[in-house]
Amino acid sequence: MKAARYERCGPAAEVLRVAEMERPEPGPGEVRVKVEASGINPTDWKSRGGSTPRPFDGFQIPHHDGAGVIDALGEGVDPARAGQRVWLWMAAAGRRWGTAAQWSVVPERQAVPLPAGASAELGASLGVPAMTAHWCLFSDGPVAGQTVLVAGGAGAVGHFAVELAARAGAQVVATVSSPQKAEMARKAGAAHVVNYRDADAAGQIKAAVGGVDRVIELALGANLGLDLEVARPGSTIVTYAAEASDPELPVRACMTANVVLRFILLYGVAAAALDHAVTDISAALAEGKLTELPVRRFPLADIVAAHEAAEAGPVGKILVTPS
Repeated sequence: MKAARYERCGPAAEVLRVAEMERPEPGPGEVRVKVEASGINPTDWKSRGGSTPRPFDGFQIPHHDGAGVIDALGEGVDPARAGQRVWLWMAAAGRRWGTAAQWSVVPERQAVPLPAGASAELGASLGVPAMTAHWCLFSDGPVAGQTVLVAGGAGAVGHFAVELAARAGAQVVATVSSPQKAEMARKAGAAHVVNYRDADAAGQIKAAVGGVDRVIELALGANLGLDLEVARPGSTIVTYAAEASDPELPVRACMTANVVLRFILLYGVAAAALDHAVTDISAALAEGKLTELPVRRFPLADIVAAHEAAEAGPVGKILVTPS
């Protein structure tokens, strides 16, 4: 098969290459998937670049997320799974066989049935973003009847956080940086959308909803002041991304606001919570409640350009098509 791989961390143009490799075979409890689309997330290019390095044995095929069709089964896997359309999550977590290849092998629980009405593009966009969004939303219980603020409501995590929160019965407020992104957040289900660059952004949020019960945050240092201004006592601010430099924590302001700060990294989330996320995401997919982001596609041969495009901070998702 053809696969993108790297043997050391560094810039995409220096370490990524496409190579012919032996097609992997599934072991006990595993499935092999012919990959139709592979999604790139920040965690993929940060690991490859070395800013968040993870150990690997000899080589690494990148990308956690993807979609395709199961074409081989390991021992103990239900034969009915052969030929099943699936979406993949955390394929490269502690394993060589990421989705930036024509085939990938994963434990069968990480290959989730993809409904007939869901595209491969949508399936390849779920994984890390949708599961991160789910844990951010529900790590402290249900959000029905609550008001949720999603920072960066047009990003991948933000998009699915808006959709999952709205589905769960929350009132959703999203912050964005442009009219284009505002329209994306509204289409996803945000009841109120505010440009966080506006001087009175906090005032606009309080005028619309009074205050918020939960904040899904991607830039804690940049946005903490706004978050504290709109947070109700007892609310939770959940952050899932790290900025280039660590923020200073205004302890007294956090005490005065009576908030809980929670930090999320998907790799450390308990298996039961990940399985719960998969169940909820699958139900939302079946109901048609999750939608595609704008997509830009690259062939596998252009993997370097794909990573560089992902690092540039695109609107929507960068996908690689291995076949």
